[in-house]
Amino acid sequence: MSTGSEKGGSSPLGATPSPDGVNFSVFSRHATGVELLLFDGIDDTKAASVVRLDPSANRTYYYWHVFVPNVRPGQLYGYRVDGPFDPWSGMRFDPTKVLLDPYGRGVVVPEAYGRDAARGPGDNAGTAMKSVVVDVCAYDWEGDTPLQRPSSRTIVYEMHVRGFTRHPSSGLSDRTRGTFAGLIEKIPYLQRLGITAVELLPVFQFDPQDSPPGLVNYWGYAPVSFFAPHRGYSSRRDPLGPVDEFRDMVKALHRAGLEVILDVVFNHTAEGDHSGPTLSFRGLDNTTYYILEADRSRYANYSGTGNTLNGNHPIVRRMIVDSLRYWVDVMHVDGFRFDLASILERDESGDVMPNPPVLWDIESDPVLAGTKLIAEAWDAAGLYQVGTFVGDSWKEWNGRFRDDVRSFFRGEEGSIERFADRLIGSPSLYGHKQREPEQSVNFVTCHDGFTLNDLVSYDRKHNEANGEDNRDGADDNRSWNCGVEGPTEDPDIDRLRTRQVKNFFTVTMLSAGMPMMLMGDEVRRTQGGNNNAYCQDNETNWFDWALLAKRADVHRFVSVLNARRVLRDVEHEEKRVALNQLLLQEDITWHGVKLGEPDWRHSSHSLALTVRLTMDRTHYHIILNAYWEPLEFELPLVANGARHPWRRWIDTFLDCPHDIVEWEQAPSVLGHRYRAEPRSVVVLFA
Repeated sequence: MSTGSEKGGSSPLGATPSPDGVNFSVFSRHATGVELLLFDGIDDTKAASVVRLDPSANRTYYYWHVFVPNVRPGQLYGYRVDGPFDPWSGMRFDPTKVLLDPYGRGVVVPEAYGRDAARGPGDNAGTAMKSVVVDVCAYDWEGDTPLQRPSSRTIVYEMHVRGFTRHPSSGLSDRTRGTFAGLIEKIPYLQRLGITAVELLPVFQFDPQDSPPGLVNYWGYAPVSFFAPHRGYSSRRDPLGPVDEFRDMVKALHRAGLEVILDVVFNHTAEGDHSGPTLSFRGLDNTTYYILEADRSRYANYSGTGNTLNGNHPIVRRMIVDSLRYWVDVMHVDGFRFDLASILERDESGDVMPNPPVLWDIESDPVLAGTKLIAEAWDAAGLYQVGTFVGDSWKEWNGRFRDDVRSFFRGEEGSIERFADRLIGSPSLYGHKQREPEQSVNFVTCHDGFTLNDLVSYDRKHNEANGEDNRDGADDNRSWNCGVEGPTEDPDIDRLRTRQVKNFFTVTMLSAGMPMMLMGDEVRRTQGGNNNAYCQDNETNWFDWALLAKRADVHRFVSVLNARRVLRDVEHEEKRVALNQLLLQEDITWHGVKLGEPDWRHSSHSLALTVRLTMDRTHYHIILNAYWEPLEFELPLVANGARHPWRRWIDTFLDCPHDIVEWEQAPSVLGHRYRAEPRSVVVLFA
């Protein structure tokens, strides 16, 4: 042990500063020796100081710890860990590799960083990422707290921090484009759009090099740390910059009334399979952090990315919950969307557990009470749990909503009954749980798949740029190109595509549940038909701000639609009124072209419904015509037998600004019928 260092304590894990120095603590059950390395510079090839931990003095249980006086926030550090290298038993210790602290609050990346050096033999100090000592209390939140907005008044905007402002058309400086600071500058746009929460694709430090040769991991589903914000999203170059810039962003979004939801990846890491690099967890305690196959030299791969975190191991469970608590308590985020959440139901053998401890730990944690918890309720190995995910407070990405709404509007036969179920909150999926309607997160598009523009412009995926001969990405897209594959100069086809986009938005926002939209869909952003653009850090993924002028009609439509959506009733949520109870209260009547005669036949392409909302005593009549010809729909009577003085709020067939109007300016509808034009949605109210 180096001169001046002290025994330190096992708790808390990570690097904890105090006025006199820093306490370091890390877990490793099977290590035989641990060295703490202190670096002066990011690109240094040697540590300025090495602190050797004595197993008899600096280890309590399996926690290795030391207190180093006179160390300050901003200090760069890492670990070297010795132990058995025996892949056949799952042991992969390599004392030549510099390892990140699993609890490190900051990460720096040297100019010469490379995965190959962490994968091959020999010392990699000059090319390794290093952890940063952070004083998490050294920030003035100015009274900020998580917003805890009711889910019934939430509209989620899924976005990529870099892609949102990286395009030159964003008008931002080179320094702030593609950063947390750049997002702050665009908050007025988000407010005008009418969304209430941003759901950020992964912002934990990730490895951009975890990708095919010549490409980059753009989405960020390749974490190397669960506590440090991604350095590449910071406009600041100092070691502590990303932490404070992230908090500046959260504070600014909260001031604007917008919640912050993080897409979190607790199912795998960037260390990959048996041939992957040693960055942190693999070199600290491989058998603890990962699910291994019966052949212990191989990793279970339920994530489809090479490895699977051992989420229900007590140590990993604690790390996951500690991470979530940190981002809520210290970084003030409002919620989390869990990538491939079903993996967290698997035990150390990969079997699905009826009551997975990690999920119940998350659900029952008092710090996380009131935090939005959203599950992607499937994994890459075939486990699909939409409608059956465990817990009482988890919301779910409703993949059935996406599929069935797409099927209906492309004119697919046999979709009418499933589509109707999605409109009213998917009771066939969620009714048995006696849960609120917002358990269903409704979306038609997300980062993974076609954009909304491409959904109506391509019959097939076009992923050639990904370098896998178009084999990657989903084949079941349920898309329709409206007659021409890709871009077109035909104004009739373009109008049809715009109408379909508006149809999708209208149904998403009006259906029971919590709606989510994808960044750029409001201006028909395209990815050129690429439905798996995870490796494209270029204009394929960036938000082109010139589209605001080109697609002003769609942008206006979405903004007006959102403005009305956020006025929904929250009383049912506060009283935890179940979806089934709510459906009984709201008095829904189904129709076809004739009142009270819905057409549930396999060949049906149209539907209408009348909804009476008890809160504001407003009646809605919604007509959905996915047929390729116009249809005349009878309009219903009011309770006293007279014809209702219906007013038209939405008709997606009409040109802007008549396609959607401000509530107070809605024109009256005369007569006993309404002609719904081909492939259109009409919303009347009284």
